[in-house]
Amino acid sequence: MAAIHSAPLWLVVLVKSALLLLVVITTFAYAMLAERKVMAWMQLRPGPNRVGPWGLLQPAADALKMMFKEDLTPKTADPLIYKLAPFISLISAFGAYAIIPFSEPSPGDLWSIGNVNAGILFIFALTALGVYGISLGGWASGSKYPLLGSVRSTAQMISYELAMSMSVIGVLLLAGTTSLAGIVHAQHRIWFVIPQLIGFVIYLITAVAETNRAPFDLVEADAELVAGFHTEYSGLRFGLFFIAEYVNMLTVSCIATLLFLGGWNPLFGLTVVPGIVWFLLKVSFFLFFYIWLRATLPRFRYDRLMAFGWKVLLPAATANLVVTAIVVAYIG
Repeated sequence: MAAIHSAPLWLVVLVKSALLLLVVITTFAYAMLAERKVMAWMQLRPGPNRVGPWGLLQPAADALKMMFKEDLTPKTADPLIYKLAPFISLISAFGAYAIIPFSEPSPGDLWSIGNVNAGILFIFALTALGVYGISLGGWASGSKYPLLGSVRSTAQMISYELAMSMSVIGVLLLAGTTSLAGIVHAQHRIWFVIPQLIGFVIYLITAVAETNRAPFDLVEADAELVAGFHTEYSGLRFGLFFIAEYVNMLTVSCIATLLFLGGWNPLFGLTVVPGIVWFLLKVSFFLFFYIWLRATLPRFRYDRLMAFGWKVLLPAATANLVVTAIVVAYIG
């Protein structure tokens, strides 16, 4: 421990970042495998079971396949933007983990790379940049179907971000802070999912739309847009978009755990279980919920998707915020 404290700050941050990236990438790989396995179980089929014992090496096989696929660039594409777009999505997805606290092994000591006072604002600002990767990728492809998919994505993500932000502000009012660790500490007695149940439901729905997951995967509607914004992508660049999508799914699950389910705070006072285990269990619950939705619900029609966001979710989030503000002001 003394050696860690005496090491240069940049070296500590570098080592932490490398370890966290390794953990997040491994989690993404096996979350994708878990999705295929769970959906297969729900649909009464075996799922991946050929590569390695019980199919556990399937993510490695998929990665090798993507790396060795031919990487094509359309003649009509803008070469620089076309190649840069997947990395914009990927960097914005991974950047959020710089300040996400995963546990608190001792008071004042967080398992995180950084602790920012305005943590939730930083995450929303960073993840909002992900829409540029999809928008620029669709536009730079020089084809009508990717362009339509990118326009859909821009409209969908901006629309649902409004309701998501409004649902989160109620939590900030109750916690009295924008620090992620502070929000978790404020839930020591009662998780915010109870007083903010409406905000929690709105957050769940908008998070699915923000990550372009079924039934809100209109930006990649294969029956309408061939494959949407990534139609002209192949090889590893094609895979980077989906890595970003899965990492974003992990991110919104972590945020939901921190904001509504008490973060690493134990259930029923079972402090014998480490906080990091509670955190991972709660995140796994959200991931299973996403998989369940994809296996159950059909894709929305686009006009109904937009109407639902503007006419239902946004008014409900606004009403929830107003009522929360009145209650907090009255109690305070």
